[in-house]
Amino acid sequence: MLKLTYTENNFNLERLDESLEKWVNIRVALAMRSDTPIYLESSSASFLLAGKYIPQAFNLEQEDRVELYRCDEDLVEVVLKGLWLTSDRESEVGIFVTNLEESTEFLFEQMQKSLQLCHT
Repeated sequence: MLKLTYTENNFNLERLDESLEKWVNIRVALAMRSDTPIYLESSSASFLLAGKYIPQAFNLEQEDRVELYRCDEDLVEVVLKGLWLTSDRESEVGIFVTNLEESTEFLFEQMQKSLQLCHT
């Protein structure tokens, strides 16, 4: 499962070994127990990656939850389909989760780590 945490200024991508259903159930139970509002919606999320980090051999034909769009020579927009969770329906801050092929999740995680290292 891929988890993207969107904050006011950035986002963090991480790969979790937990199933999407189990993770969501725990989040809903936690919100109920702590009397915290929770909003869940089938949605899409996007982020940018440097085009050079998208391998030419990267084949997404089997991934119906991923789309890639070249923005320009340097950037590629990655669009994922999944589930958006937040405490406020109008908020742009929240968590997006999706299930992809393990190899695709690993590749996105490694590309994101590479970008973070380049910017530190």
